[in-house]
Amino acid sequence: MTRILHYPVSEVNEGRMAARYLRELGFSRRNLTWLKADPQGVLLNDEPAHLNARLHSGDILTIKIREDEMSSLTPVDLPFGIIYEDDDLMVIDKPAGIPLHPSLHNVDNTLANALAWYFKCRQEPFVFRCSNRLDRDTSGLTIVSKHRVAAGMLSEMGVRREIVREYLAIVRGHVTPPSGTIDAPIGRVGDSIIERRIDPENGERAVTHYKVVKEHNGLSLVLLNLETGRTHQIRVHMKHIGFPLIGDHLYNPDDRTLISRQALHAFRLSFIHPLTGTALSFTAPLPEDMAELMPFETDNRPNVNSTVPQ
Repeated sequence: MTRILHYPVSEVNEGRMAARYLRELGFSRRNLTWLKADPQGVLLNDEPAHLNARLHSGDILTIKIREDEMSSLTPVDLPFGIIYEDDDLMVIDKPAGIPLHPSLHNVDNTLANALAWYFKCRQEPFVFRCSNRLDRDTSGLTIVSKHRVAAGMLSEMGVRREIVREYLAIVRGHVTPPSGTIDAPIGRVGDSIIERRIDPENGERAVTHYKVVKEHNGLSLVLLNLETGRTHQIRVHMKHIGFPLIGDHLYNPDDRTLISRQALHAFRLSFIHPLTGTALSFTAPLPEDMAELMPFETDNRPNVNSTVPQ
């Protein structure tokens, strides 16, 4: 796979070093290290150039992202939805019940294996690089980078909180207050590598904004926006305010009669494309198991156009 990017240099960048210019375009320091190692990675007016080269108005800076690495993952034909795909990234609608990455006890039933199959069928190189984590039983949208430069840019965007992630969750009862912000630090439970809890002394700051968007049959559909990205953040925070997710075997084990997994869906992703600068926003309808509990008149999409209070 070769991705070629051309950047015309304007008068504003007269005399600027190529490295600084690329950093301002969003290239990470690791991106620059990779490009530096490739003799054809950086070209100035079609000639190989060093990253400390000075730019002049009218120059054309060309970046060649070349990857032919093949993943060692076992390709497996598993279902998943592609919401968007271009030369740099994909937005995937992940089904519930499929982890993102292989693990010791699950080496082939993952989204990574499914994508390995997808790219094998296209006879294209593939390395799994996922930019936002989803638990195995959480459905919905996640971003997969198609090369290391996009992955590096998206990683830094995540640190700067430039990727807006909104989730839909179902809880039991009438949530009070119906909107607000949960600002409570989260830490591990003892020596557990999985379970988390509110930990004011040793936890990391975690902030979740929420708003009830629908009530039906004693259940509430809640729209949530993450300001931070801690493990199990939504699940722990909703339990903290007294409304744990239905179906959550870890944080609400006594309420699994309506759905077999935590009722949590990554509903919307919004971000600026790291390489083209295009504003992107994607939504994924509620999956069938959640939609059966929260029916909607059109396309299973709730009216969540207004933003979560922040």
